[in-house]
Formats: sequence, structure tokens, C-alpha cells
Amino acid sequence: MKAEIALATVSGRAYYKLVNELKTKGLSFLSLMPWESIPLDVKVVVTTEEEKASITHPNVLIFSNGDDPAKAIDEAIRIVQGKQSYEKITIGVDPGKTFGVAILGDGNVLKTINCSSLKATIDAVLKAVQKTPATEYVVKTGNGAPLYTKALLHSLDESLPQKVTIQIVGEAGTSHFVRETSHLRGLKDAMSAIKIAGRDGQVFQRKRTT
Repeated sequence: MKAEIALATVSGRAYYKLVNELKTKGLSFLSLMPWESIPLDVKVVVTTEEEKASITHPNVLIFSNGDDPAKAIDEAIRIVQGKQSYEKITIGVDPGKTFGVAILGDGNVLKTINCSSLKATIDAVLKAVQKTPATEYVVKTGNGAPLYTKALLHSLDESLPQKVTIQIVGEAGTSHFVRETSHLRGLKDAMSAIKIAGRDGQVFQRKRTT
């Protein structure tokens, strides 16, 4: 598959951040100097404010070092897919002492987050719903840690708008990856959250009426 996203920058710091995000998402990309010609297959070019004048392409995204690289790459993905918004955003949550959160747009992993508290988890989920345009939103939480799951469901119900569907998903098998990565807790939580997001669950009846 030919790369449809190009990074055109000589800024080492910007390049490092963007490349890490692209690799995290498993996306192929092309690295270019800002003055180099851009192949016809490329649908979006990511560069910096200082270098944009050197870029000749209909879709140019500007990345500053203070920006969130995940947001920039999410926007690049939307352009590549030709979408103004996603059909469905699915957010998987693996509850526990550390909460793993995975955000998927139409089945593609957009971002994974590790949260050290319930509040941080709710904030991450709410931000994903508010900041990522989509027709449908579903939050799926694993049931492997009942006390954490119960608290999470209550907080999700209190915090999320009614348009968001909440599901409870069985976690059997989601920790298969853990045996090979027991030394990488953050990676384990993220992988479990991705697996949870990909499963069908039981709809949680929302108690909020507003």
C-alpha cells in the first residue's frame, strides 16, 4: 500500500512526535523535505508553520510543537478517508487500578490512553465524545473488575450526553496479550481496551433523563 500521509519537515522535534503517533496507529507514511515534490498518491501533508510556504498541495496540516500529535494525525486520517466526520466512535475502557482507554473511529484505532484515576478516565472519554465528530457514539466497559466497573458506569451515566450508548462487555480473553507483556502495564491496559472496544456487549440502561 502506498503512503497517503506525508511528513514534510526538517524540525526534528515535530518529526519525532508525529512519527511516534503514526507508528502507534500502525499507519504508513512518507518522509519528505519541505522543498521536495509530493507524489500524487499523497492525500495530506503535515508540516510546520515555518515550512508551509514551501509546500504545494491542496491538503496541508500545520503542526506546532505545543500541539497534540494525536489530534493532528486524527485529522490527517479523516482527510485520507474523505470524511468530515466518522460514522461511529467506539470507546473501549478496561477498568482497574489503571484504566486503559481506546478510541476507535469506524473501527480504526485513533488513540489509546492510560488513566491513573476514575476522574481522568471520565475526562478522557468525555473529551473524545466532544472533540471527535461522529454520527454515533458507543462507550464499552469491561466487566473484569466489578467494583471499578460499577463506579465507572455510574460516572459515565452522570457525565455523558444521552446520545452516547453505554455497553458492558465480557472481558474473557482480553488479557491473553498480558502474558507476553506483563512488564508493560500501560501497553497491556491499552490492548485490553482495544479488544473491549471490538466486542459486542450488553446495553447499560441509562438512568439520566436530561
